Amino acid sequence: MSVSMVVIRLELADQSPSPRGFQYSAVEGMSQEDLREKALCVAKHTLSGKTDLERSAVLHQHIGSRSMGDMVIETFEPGPVQEGAEASQEGAEATSAAPDSPSKQLPDQISFFSGNPSVEIVHGIMHLYKTNKMTSLTEDVRRSAMVCILTVPATMTSHDLMKLLAPFNDVMEHMKIIRDSTPNQYMVLLKFCTQADADSFYTACNGRQFNSIEDAVCQMVYVERAEVIKSEERASLPVMELTELPKCTVCLERMDESVNGILTTLCNHSFHSQFLCGHTHTHTHTQPVEENKCFECGVQENLWICLICGHIGCGRYVSRHAYKHFEETQHTYAMQLTNHRVWDYAGDNYVHRLVASKTDGKMVQYECEGDTCHAEKIDALQLEYSYLLTSQLESQRIYWENKIVHLEKETTEEINNMKVKFKETLERCDNLERRFGEISKEKQGIEKKCTQLHTRVVKLSQELKEEQEMNRCLRANQTQLQSQLVEEERKVKETGEHKDGAIAELQEQLRDVMFYLEAQRADRAPSPGGPQRDPGGTDSTSGPAPSGRRRRRLRTSGRHKSLKKGKTMLICSV
Repeated sequence: MSVSMVVIRLELADQSPSPRGFQYSAVEGMSQEDLREKALCVAKHTLSGKTDLERSAVLHQHIGSRSMGDMVIETFEPGPVQEGAEASQEGAEATSAAPDSPSKQLPDQISFFSGNPSVEIVHGIMHLYKTNKMTSLTEDVRRSAMVCILTVPATMTSHDLMKLLAPFNDVMEHMKIIRDSTPNQYMVLLKFCTQADADSFYTACNGRQFNSIEDAVCQMVYVERAEVIKSEERASLPVMELTELPKCTVCLERMDESVNGILTTLCNHSFHSQFLCGHTHTHTHTQPVEENKCFECGVQENLWICLICGHIGCGRYVSRHAYKHFEETQHTYAMQLTNHRVWDYAGDNYVHRLVASKTDGKMVQYECEGDTCHAEKIDALQLEYSYLLTSQLESQRIYWENKIVHLEKETTEEINNMKVKFKETLERCDNLERRFGEISKEKQGIEKKCTQLHTRVVKLSQELKEEQEMNRCLRANQTQLQSQLVEEERKVKETGEHKDGAIAELQEQLRDVMFYLEAQRADRAPSPGGPQRDPGGTDSTSGPAPSGRRRRRLRTSGRHKSLKKGKTMLICSV
C-alpha cells in the first residue's frame, strides 16, 4: 500500500514570532538554508521580472479569500517537566541555604515568566500540501519520524489525547497541538525518536476510533517537512512537486485515498456516513453566500469554488475562469456550488468519496438522503449514474466533434488567409528589395556627384578667394594708376602746350627761314637788265657771281642746314 506524505507550511505575519521547535525535515543531509531555497525557488521564479504592483496582484490572487488568524501551538515534551521540577527543587534549596545578611546586595535582574511557557500564539495561515510522489508503507522505504493527526475533535481534551498516546510516551520526543479558527477540531504533530517508532504508532492508531463513544477515527499522515516562512517571503505561492490541500474536514473527506492512505468502504469509513451526509446536503466548509457569482466576469451559473483559497470562478463551458485560476495558482481542487462535487484539475476527474457496490463490488459515489440507505437506492443510483455518464459522454463527444470541425474550418480559413498574406508579403519584400537596390545605386551615384560637386565647390571657393584677392590688388593698382594717369595727363597736357608753342615758334622761324631763303634766292638770281638792287634801294656791291652749279650747291647746303636745325629744335622740345 502506498500513501502520499504531506508538507506543513506555517505562513507567519511579518511581526509574528516564530514557534520554537516547529521546523522539521525527513530528508537527511540538507541544511535549513537548502530546504528554504528549495521551497521558495518556484516563488522566486514566479515573481522574477515583475513590478511591485504585479507582485502584489499575484500574491493577492494566490491568497484569495484566506486571511491570517491567531493560532495556538501547545507543546508537550516528556523530559522537560521532570527537569523543571528538579530545577525548582534545587532553587528552593539554594534559597534556604542563602544567609539572611542585610549587607549582601540583591541581584539587578530576576528571570521569571508569566503564563504557560509551553503555549505559543502566532499569527498567520496554515498550508497543507501533499507530495505528488507516492510512498510505500513497506519497512525498507524511508518515510519520516513525524506523523500528523489531521482532524482531532474538540471533544478530545489534551488529557484524553495524552492517555491515548500513553503507550508511546517513551519513544515520543514532543507533541504539538495546533488550534486555529477552524471550529470543533484541531491538528496534532507527533515527533518520534526514529522512523520505526513512527511506523509502530501509525500501524497501531491509524483508522482507530478515539474512544468508544465518538464515531470519529484517528486520521494520520506522514510529515515529510514542517517549515516556517514569513509572509514577506511569498509563502502563499505554489511549491514544486507539491499539491496544496484544503484543511476543512469535509473537504478532506471528499479526497481520494492517496491523501490519507485509507480506502473508504461502508465498513471502514473515516467519518460516519450520517456526518458526511449532514454536511453534503445542507452545509459546506464555507458559509452560504447569497447570489454567488464569478469573481472575474460576474456569471452566476456553473460556478466552482476553490477549496484552497475560496476563489469563485465559472466553469470551462462558460469562460473557464475557475480553470484559469488553477493554471495561475496551482490550486488543484474545486467544488461545484450546485451539487458539491469536487474536481481534481491535476487528475482531471472527480475525487468524491466512493463506496463499494453490493452487487458487483465496483466503487460508486455514496450519497444518502436519510438516516438509512437501502440497497435498492444504491443500485438505482448506480444505474442512474451509468446512464448519466453515458449520456454525458455522448453529449461531450458530439460537442467536441463539432468543436473540432469548427476549429478545423477556422484553422483552414486562417491558414489560407495566412498563405495569401504570406504571398503578398513575399511580393512586397521582393519589390522592396528591388527598389532598395535601385535606391542604393541612385544613392551611390548621388554620393559620387555630391563628392565631385563638393570638390568643385572647394576648388571654386579657392579660386574665388584668389580672384577676390587679385581684384583687391587690381583695384589698389587701378587707384594708383589713375592718380598716375591724371598726373601724366597733366604732364602731357603741359608738354603738349609747350610743344605747340615750340612748334608755333619753329613754324614761325621756318617761315622766316623760308622767307630768308626766298629772299636770298631772289637776290642771287641774275636780272636781265643789269645789277640788282637790294630791297633797301642800295646797289649790291658783290663780287663776281658764282657759277650756276656752285649756286645750286650752296642753296642746297643752306636748305639742309636749316632743316637740320629745325629738326634738332623739334627733338629737343620733345
